[in-house]
Amino acid sequence: MEETIRKFKEHLAKMEAYSHAFGVLNYDSETVMPKGGSEHLGMTYAVLSEEMYKLTTSPDLKAWVKEILAHRDQVDYITRREAEELFEDMERMEKIPMAEYVEYQVVQNAASNAWHTAKVTNDFALFAPHLEKLVGYARKFAGYWNGEKAPYDVLLDTYEKGLTMATLDEFFALLRKELLPVVEAVVQKGPVVDDSFLRARFPLPKQRKLSDRLMAVLTIDRDHCNIGEVEHPFTTNFSKDDVRITTHYHERSFASSMYSVIHEGGHALYELNVGDDIKYSPLGGGASMSIHESQSRFYENIIGRSEAFLTYILPDIQKLGPKALKDVTPHDFYLAVNKSEPSLIRTEADELTYSFHVMIRYELEKQLIGGTLAVKDLPAAWNRLYKEYLGVDVPNDTQGVLQDSHWSGGSFGYFPSYALGSAYGAQMLKVMERDLPVWELVAKGDLKPIVAWLTERIYQYGRLLKPNELILKACEAPFDPRYYVDYLKDKYTRVYGL
Repeated sequence: MEETIRKFKEHLAKMEAYSHAFGVLNYDSETVMPKGGSEHLGMTYAVLSEEMYKLTTSPDLKAWVKEILAHRDQVDYITRREAEELFEDMERMEKIPMAEYVEYQVVQNAASNAWHTAKVTNDFALFAPHLEKLVGYARKFAGYWNGEKAPYDVLLDTYEKGLTMATLDEFFALLRKELLPVVEAVVQKGPVVDDSFLRARFPLPKQRKLSDRLMAVLTIDRDHCNIGEVEHPFTTNFSKDDVRITTHYHERSFASSMYSVIHEGGHALYELNVGDDIKYSPLGGGASMSIHESQSRFYENIIGRSEAFLTYILPDIQKLGPKALKDVTPHDFYLAVNKSEPSLIRTEADELTYSFHVMIRYELEKQLIGGTLAVKDLPAAWNRLYKEYLGVDVPNDTQGVLQDSHWSGGSFGYFPSYALGSAYGAQMLKVMERDLPVWELVAKGDLKPIVAWLTERIYQYGRLLKPNELILKACEAPFDPRYYVDYLKDKYTRVYGL
């Protein structure tokens, strides 16, 4: 058994090296690679993905994993969990023919490049053929993995174990019932404050300095985390030793980047605080997309948009920012960044309306993967749902169906994670408030105890524990979306005086 475990660990190290190389190439392609480099990158992806396929489906690896699982009582817990995770990955990979897997990597790369161009030029027709291919692959792969389940349920399960359309239908139905009346009441009430100062010109070099300050307040270790600039912000983690966040600066919308940095910083804090004993293993990352989003949304909204945090950080913003911010009070700032109104862009949406943006994408994905919506009809369906749920007219595809990068990467089933993560965070807050003087700490800019609390209950475990186990550990109860509904109702009742 010792020899089996040694060979198993050596194989994992090789897989981790290939995964690291893939990640660096992907980060480079999104941040600094010249547009003309995409063809060469596609060729490299094809070679590396074939090697990664061989490593993941290796008969030796399969034998080692089976032996470890057959004698699970004789191995340590971490090795057992690594074997369990690898067994699932291997089963999925083995069911996809290698030629199709390699071809998919090339198709994915081409789709990403087409999306970038299509978004800038407002040309959905340019992206549509690529999206059709990705939808086809998603259906095909779901069928390979589990032909007895609905394809979209299979895809949802890859992002959140056990998640189904039935669960999400019930979740979003609750949000529609409880929160749409609040949205309507806010619209009728109208603006509560002049937020024009958020659109004052804020030079990009000074916004970059603000990003540095925000990362420091979040307690992000800059020796192990840097920041880049992209069209659509994201976080990449190679290990807890190398995490990279990104943002997108706009001269006349500094709050956009500010909250992007805090959001991606929440993702980074998760990865930076994974336990040292699992940092280079298949367990050395977030447990699921929803758990990950619970952290990014927690810092961005619950902490970052609180009056306590804004009272602390406003002097730094005023020091760096335009004169228009000079006389702004923390309460003014609080009201402005919590202003709620139906809008077009998900990443710019307020907390109250945000999950409806996610719900729209969920409804469309169900239909795309289920085969009841053709890709060519996607823009019209998108526009119709935005009008139905948020009452807004979509002026073009750049601000509509082309706004997100997820579909260009084949990430079908990812979007619900954002809404679930927001709900998880609200439930975690209730328990944290019992254990810590949360708002006193935030008002002093002392987030270390908050990060430590989350590290103890979530971060350190990586994938050692499953999502439902982490929710129980953090919240001391199963997931209950009522906490999220109550949090939003309470907050926006106070903000708008409803």
